[in-house]
Amino acid sequence: MPDTDAAPALPNRPPLAGLKVLELGQLIAGPFAGRMLGDFGADVLKVEPPGSGDPLRQWRMLHDGTSVWWQAQSRNKRSIVLDLRTDEGRAAVRALAREADVLIENFKPGTLEKWGLGYDALERDNPGLVMLRISGYGQTGPYRDLPGFAVVAEAMGGLRHLMGEPGRMPVRAGVSLGDTLAGLHGVIGVLLALQARAASIGPGAPKGRGQVVDVALYEAVFNCMESLLPEYSAFGAVRQPAGSALPGIAPSNAYRCADGQVVIGGNGDSIYKRLMAAIGRDDLGQDPALASNAQRAARADELDAAITAWTVQRPVAEVVATLQAASVPVGRIYTVQDIAADPHYAARGMLQAAATPDGLALLVPGVVPRLDGTPGALARPAPQLGEHDAALAAAGGAWPRG
Repeated sequence: MPDTDAAPALPNRPPLAGLKVLELGQLIAGPFAGRMLGDFGADVLKVEPPGSGDPLRQWRMLHDGTSVWWQAQSRNKRSIVLDLRTDEGRAAVRALAREADVLIENFKPGTLEKWGLGYDALERDNPGLVMLRISGYGQTGPYRDLPGFAVVAEAMGGLRHLMGEPGRMPVRAGVSLGDTLAGLHGVIGVLLALQARAASIGPGAPKGRGQVVDVALYEAVFNCMESLLPEYSAFGAVRQPAGSALPGIAPSNAYRCADGQVVIGGNGDSIYKRLMAAIGRDDLGQDPALASNAQRAARADELDAAITAWTVQRPVAEVVATLQAASVPVGRIYTVQDIAADPHYAARGMLQAAATPDGLALLVPGVVPRLDGTPGALARPAPQLGEHDAALAAAGGAWPRG
C-alpha cells in the first residue's frame, strides 16, 4: 500500500517557474536581483533603452563590442527595447506590468512617478504587483534625492572606513559590494513579499496583495556591519581599520609565505592549540595565559609574529598541507586564475560554460545557492539587444511567450 502520509514530491521544475519579472533596472544592483530570480526559473523580461541598451554592455572588457560581464549578469533573461521617455514606451511598460508578478527598478527616486509608472499607478491595474525599488538612500528620508552609487553606499554604510591599513587611505574591495549586497537584499525582499502575497489571496484579491520592497544601497551595506553599532552604543568604541587582521579575534590574519600568502583562522580555543602544535610552538599553545580568545586578542601581535616566523620559511603549498592535516582553517589567497583551475569549484558546478553570440567560449559563475531538489540553472544565454522585440510584437503588447 502506498504511504498516504508521505510528503508530496517536489515539482520537477525550477522553484520560480511561472513568475513574471519585468526588469527596468540598469547596471548592477537591480539587474543582479533579476539575474538571481532568473537563475531559479523566473521569466525575466529586461527592458533596455534604444541605442546601446543597458550601459553594462559597455563596461570593462569587451568582445565584439559587448562586455563579457554581460554574459554573467544578464543570463536567463530576455531583452526588449522600449524608450521610457516616450508615451509609447511607457504605455508598453504599463501593459506588461499588468501581467507581471515583480517589477525591478533602480532609477533615482521619483523617476518612475514622473513617467506615470509609480507603484500607486501600476497597482491599480495589478494589485498583486511586487515592486523592488533599489536606490542609493531609499525612497524616503532627507537624502532620497541625492545620487548614490555603490562606492558612496559603502562609505556611508561604515564599510569603507574599515578597509585598508591603519593610518592610510581606505581602499576599495575591488568589486561593487554595495550593489551586489543591495541586489541580494532585494531578492530576499521580493521572496518575502511574494510569500505575504500568497497569504493574502482571497475573493477580492485572486493574486493576493503586492507591495513595495524599498532597498537602499547604504542600508544593505550597513546590515552586514556585525557588531559595529552595538559596540559604539555600549562603549563608545569606534572600530578602526586593521588591515588583514580581525580585531578582537586572534589569531586570524593573512601571513607571508616563501612564495605567496595564506590566510589562517586559528581563533577557536582548540584550533589555536592545534595551530601552535603544528608550527612547533606548543609553549604558546599550552600557555594558560592564552587559553581564551580575549587573552589571545590582547597578544595578537605576538602570536602573528610567531606564526609569520614559521610561514615565511615555507612555500604556500607546504603551509596549507601542514595546517589542513592539523584541521586548522587555512587557504591560499586565490586569484581568478586559481579559481578557474580549482577542482572544488568545478565539482560544485561553480565554473559554468557560456558563450558569446559569435561563439567565444567563456566561464561564468555557477548558480548560488544550491537547491538539491529544485536547483537553478543557466537555461538561457544573455540576450542580444532587443532580441525578443519580435516576440513582444507577436503578443500584441501582452507578455510575450517564452
